[in-house]
Amino acid sequence: MTTTAPRVEAVDGPAPTGCPVHLDPADPAFAANPFPTYDVLRDRGAAAEVRLANGRTAWFVTGHAEARAALTDPRLSAAPPARERDPARAGLEDHMLNTDGARHARLRRLVARTFGPAAVEALRPRIEALADGLLDALTDAPQPVDLVSAYAFPLPVLVMCEVLGVPAQDRDRLRSWTYAVSAPKAAAGPDVVAAAWRSMHAYFGELIARKRSDPGDDLFSRLVHATDAEGALTDRELLSMAFLLLFAGYETTMNLLAGGTLTLLTSPAQRAALRTGALDWPSAVEELLRLVSPLEGATWRFATQDVTLGQVTVPAGASVLVSLAGANHDPAAYTCPEGFEPGRDGPRHLAFGHGVHVCVGARLARLEGEVALSRLLGRLPHLRLAADPAGLPWRPGLLVRGPRELPVRVDDPLGHVRAALAAREAAGLRR
Repeated sequence: MTTTAPRVEAVDGPAPTGCPVHLDPADPAFAANPFPTYDVLRDRGAAAEVRLANGRTAWFVTGHAEARAALTDPRLSAAPPARERDPARAGLEDHMLNTDGARHARLRRLVARTFGPAAVEALRPRIEALADGLLDALTDAPQPVDLVSAYAFPLPVLVMCEVLGVPAQDRDRLRSWTYAVSAPKAAAGPDVVAAAWRSMHAYFGELIARKRSDPGDDLFSRLVHATDAEGALTDRELLSMAFLLLFAGYETTMNLLAGGTLTLLTSPAQRAALRTGALDWPSAVEELLRLVSPLEGATWRFATQDVTLGQVTVPAGASVLVSLAGANHDPAAYTCPEGFEPGRDGPRHLAFGHGVHVCVGARLARLEGEVALSRLLGRLPHLRLAADPAGLPWRPGLLVRGPRELPVRVDDPLGHVRAALAAREAAGLRR
């Protein structure tokens, strides 16, 4: 990981009134290594005021204990305040992560049924087959190869295509749309972002219509036709649910696979322990979720009244971002938080959030991480980086985090030597 520190206002001690930290989410240095920034914010108190590049201010929570408290505080609402927005964006963002109370409980109850233990475990053989197919192609590709494009991206997208019942050939369009809406506007451009919201709205509207008339054997078809005592999901609810399942289902897993592979390739002792069985994969994936923090921040919260966190009062009406990555790297919660130490002591990580809005697809993400990473290193024992990790580009923004590219080589660097020795031995035996 790069050690270049992003540009932040370096003021020690509690934040002076009216003196927020300046933070640009599109800054490549921040994207590559946000943790020095989170250290600065954490030192300022339970919540620290930040001025973003767009001129708006927000309050960041970066401590582990404070993050848990904020994510369960009913005064910090997940429902955004009413404002003028593009209709397509408004429809897709009206999902259960942006709702509170009874409506949130109803939406979560309906979708949770489709992600129960049996339903997720039933996907294991298909995930294994998809991973093996991608690895077959990866070994035949010209070297070096970008592991993000060749493996970390397509695998979770293919899995979500199975879950949503969408054609696999649409995956590149889906990727470009979700990339656009998750990046800072300065990185993508407002016209590109608006077009992406409209394209996804139209796409998922057509998908829902197909599932109503011709349901398939996929989890989304079950959601389209699901009912409970309060009735079925509306078209608007299904639209936003499709977007949420796609975005949360592949974006975070893609970043886990890419960031996790980078960590494993730079951690030879842990790789060896995984290879010999001294370290089990579930423990490794759990620590990678903490260390990599593929979901950098929870969805925005909004103070419905003055909220006191520690010694800091967040004013009513303020926007609050709980930094899951910052909390997962809090030295008050974890010894040597930048280290990769599976089985470490400390509280449960917050990679999937906390409270009533904790990720409903966490079980599927864990399964994908375990299958994908174990098969990757098992099938490709000579996998190695083909670029300086300090120079890798990272996704900009405050919501998701991971390398944009991860050049690797899968061939055996001493293969020609081994082949020559084998040929000489075979020749000797023939004589």
